[in-house]
Amino acid sequence: MKNRILLEEKIKEFLSEDLGFGDITTDTLIDDNSMAEAEVVFKEEGVLAGVDEAATIFELVGCKSHIVINDGEAVKPQTIVLEIEGPSKSILNGERVALNILMRMSGIATATKQVLSLARNYNPKIRVAATRKTTPGFRYFEKKAVKIGGGDTHRFRLDDCVLIKNNHLKLIPSISEAVRRVLDTVSFTKKVEIEVENSSQAIEAVEAGADIVMLDNMEPMEIRRTLRELKRRGIRDKILIEASGGITIENIVDYAKTGVDILSLGSLTHSVQAIDISLRMKNIHR
Repeated sequence: MKNRILLEEKIKEFLSEDLGFGDITTDTLIDDNSMAEAEVVFKEEGVLAGVDEAATIFELVGCKSHIVINDGEAVKPQTIVLEIEGPSKSILNGERVALNILMRMSGIATATKQVLSLARNYNPKIRVAATRKTTPGFRYFEKKAVKIGGGDTHRFRLDDCVLIKNNHLKLIPSISEAVRRVLDTVSFTKKVEIEVENSSQAIEAVEAGADIVMLDNMEPMEIRRTLRELKRRGIRDKILIEASGGITIENIVDYAKTGVDILSLGSLTHSVQAIDISLRMKNIHR
């Protein structure tokens, strides 16, 4: 969302969801004229992501913010990443939405950096990518966090590129026919990727003219056999090979060693551990 208007519209939705008709606790306890300063603090080590969005949230509720640490930087516990000043009520109104975004995005960026670092120790050119297994309504932020962590966003939406999956193939006579139909219909500007389950399907996909072959749920040994066969036929360099399915931080090294070009992990967005981050009020002026 390079367009700030679109970003602000999305954040306003999040604020509306949280605030409802108003914060009855804050409205009851805090005077309208109360002003304060606050700071957002990392409580554990991680990679910062979402600080621009957090700053925008506080600005939308009527506060001033100062970004102390930029997205993508490694952060130690007790590090202040954002400073805020403004009406006390406004700071409290924006607190939870800002922290939720920061905690989740930073968790995703941290996990992405970890798995990418492990994979590149054995395959320096490999890419680690996200999938579309994202939280509805929050995909932009989760994908952005993957990018901040050094990963590849893969498809944002179904209209980004062609990805022929196994459920498509159950409705089409063959891989070759599926690729033919796509090449005859879809713009040349769109890449064509196809999901396969074994070596013979991978060969068929390459020979049919696919740009990317996704090896789905293949064990590392089978992936190596597939790559050797593609190389033997002289077609390995014509294609990008992506491995997906069952890849985790625990086994990513085994997959990186196979020689594939891309590793995609749904876990980067669907089950990552959020980073513990808090907001603490200070210098309250009544």
